[in-house]
Amino acid sequence: MFELKPIPNTETIEFKPKFIERYSKLTDWDTYKKFSLSFLRKSIRINTLKKPIKDVIGRLEKDWNFEPIPWCKEGFWIEHKRGRLDVGNTVEHTLGYYYVQEAASMIPPLVLDPQPGERVLDMAAAPGSKASQMAQMMKNEGVLIANDVAGIRLASLGINLQRCGVLNAITTQMMGEQMKDAEYDKILLDAPCSGSGTIRKSLKTIRMWNPEMIKRIASMQRKLILVAYKLLAPGGTLVYSTCSTEPEEDEAIVSFLLDNTDAQAVPIELNLKHGPAVTEFEGATYRKEVKHCLRLWPQDNDTEGFFVAKIKKP
Repeated sequence: MFELKPIPNTETIEFKPKFIERYSKLTDWDTYKKFSLSFLRKSIRINTLKKPIKDVIGRLEKDWNFEPIPWCKEGFWIEHKRGRLDVGNTVEHTLGYYYVQEAASMIPPLVLDPQPGERVLDMAAAPGSKASQMAQMMKNEGVLIANDVAGIRLASLGINLQRCGVLNAITTQMMGEQMKDAEYDKILLDAPCSGSGTIRKSLKTIRMWNPEMIKRIASMQRKLILVAYKLLAPGGTLVYSTCSTEPEEDEAIVSFLLDNTDAQAVPIELNLKHGPAVTEFEGATYRKEVKHCLRLWPQDNDTEGFFVAKIKKP
């Protein structure tokens, strides 16, 4: 295991009192704070569309140490033997042999499990980490619609898909709420969110956090998940995920979908530690089926905070 390394000069960082109060109700505050103010381990996903896993490791292992990520056979935590941090500045990365991707970010495609030949939609795809992972899982067979709302985000999405050798993707630009007239076997909604799980990657998240922003974002998430479910073929699977640890953006959104449709939340089986789903919070009670959702705290697996739900359509 790579050593947990505190981020220097964080002694003066102040969490807002409401943030401390909220997260003390949700998890062990001291442990959460310790991990949130520690460096996030670098991780990569080897792109088997281009090269086998052993070939890529063989090219890099002279300079880099590898530790397998238990839930993703192509995923590895990576650390340079002489302290370099620029894991994206290698020939192998430029050639698309691997994607620099946070370990928790690899989970939603694994839960969705897209297969060759299927019709798959990534509703909010940029910059392309999960879309390229799904194309890899589909072995470039079938069709993958990779959508995002802004042209500048589509630029990075297109570059990354091309670099990774993705051949079965069609990129589209549209507000997710306006998508219609299609039917998909599997849909990933990695929803725009407050990003409260990304403190380790961006300390400014602590300063930007506020409850009113969470309410606004949750309103958009409710619209997106309803549209995603309408686009899902009978018998299909929808995965809803966020890099937020706010119940209003996570269990509350899944509970809202269950209340308003015939959707079914189903268990997720992966080899990783996780905290219990939140079934009630600050006066709100959620559907009991949210217990099947995956709530990841930074301290569970030394990753970002993340949330993943698996939904089936009868």
